[in-house]
Amino acid sequence: METSTQNIKQRFGIIGNDPVLNRSIEKAMRVSPTDISVLVTGESGVGKESFPKIIHQLSHRKHSKYIAVNCGAIPEGTIDSELFGHEKGAFTGANSARKGYFEVADGGTIFLDEVGELPLTTQVRLLRVLENGEFIKVGASEVQKTNVRIVAATNLDMENAIRKGKFREDLFYRLSTVEIKIPPLRNRKDDIHLLFRKFASDFAKKYNMPTIRLDENAQHLLNTYRWNGNIRQLRNVAEQLSVLEEKREVSGELLKFYLPDFHSNLPALINEPKSSNDFSNEREILYKILFDMKKDLNDLKKITDHLKSEETISGKVENEFNDLRHFQSSIENQKSTEIIDFDKKETTFNTNSDKYHFAEEIKEEETLSIHDKELELIKKALERNNGKRKAAAIELGISERTLYRKIKQHDIEL
Repeated sequence: METSTQNIKQRFGIIGNDPVLNRSIEKAMRVSPTDISVLVTGESGVGKESFPKIIHQLSHRKHSKYIAVNCGAIPEGTIDSELFGHEKGAFTGANSARKGYFEVADGGTIFLDEVGELPLTTQVRLLRVLENGEFIKVGASEVQKTNVRIVAATNLDMENAIRKGKFREDLFYRLSTVEIKIPPLRNRKDDIHLLFRKFASDFAKKYNMPTIRLDENAQHLLNTYRWNGNIRQLRNVAEQLSVLEEKREVSGELLKFYLPDFHSNLPALINEPKSSNDFSNEREILYKILFDMKKDLNDLKKITDHLKSEETISGKVENEFNDLRHFQSSIENQKSTEIIDFDKKETTFNTNSDKYHFAEEIKEEETLSIHDKELELIKKALERNNGKRKAAAIELGISERTLYRKIKQHDIEL
């Protein structure tokens, strides 16, 4: 079995001798000849996509199709059509019938990556395929059969997803008849430098340059870093160093610049004597911190003063607007009084046309004064807010829709 495991590693480009990794490869080899559904779990970037290929290539289905589907990359509205196909006219834009992956891969293997991202409605369809090999195209009524081996993968905590109602429990147990767990890179300490050397060699050939090397400090840093992005992150770091650095030997200090938040993952250095330069540097850092704090306090004070000024302006506008409304109410009362007086003097009103015209002139002058006051307030608010209607409306205490209507009514140019 050991020789077979090494052959599989070479064939599929798997690097490392971690016992947990070897055990995962052995499980994939043992389950391959069967048609059992397999669920590959592990963090993002650990290399889960290699295991469905191993299972397919070592199975009796190796001469049939192998289709990999990223369930998280397909929109929810089209995932059913992609997996199960659709009939012509099933939905807008369905100008012709289309075969889905389960129909195309009949007799082969389908790899459902990020299976935890599937919508619940699609999970029901998938469960039916797993139970009896049946599916129905979107927009069709005829049941079709398929003979497909399903291998799924996810980086989610499936038990948590089941508790939250995001994944069906019965589907999980059907998919995970055999579960293969891939260990994270931080648990494979002895494999990290081995992987880095392989990536560095590959990039040296790709970019036609000497291979980069790590000194002892850099190797130690490499092994103690957490690697949240796992193998994918390690590969990216190797490529960046290969391309960006002129020197081919990388020190620990240089490697730190390529590892985000490395301080949180490294052991603290204690009981080391400090030189006078260290104390000087610490004093300079302290001065800089105090200076930055003073600058932040000044900025905060400016912001507070500005907010107070805005509140004062808003209060003034509100008082002006209240005065205007009071003024308008007074004018309306005055109009009512004048109308009553005119009614009492109906005979005089009917016989004296000059008085009638005079009353109309009074009303026009009063209307014009309200018009001018309203126009003046609106223009002031718009100028103060640089023509922004929403801010001006808030300052005037009216809705943006009302302000827009007033602007059109008064024909105000912005």
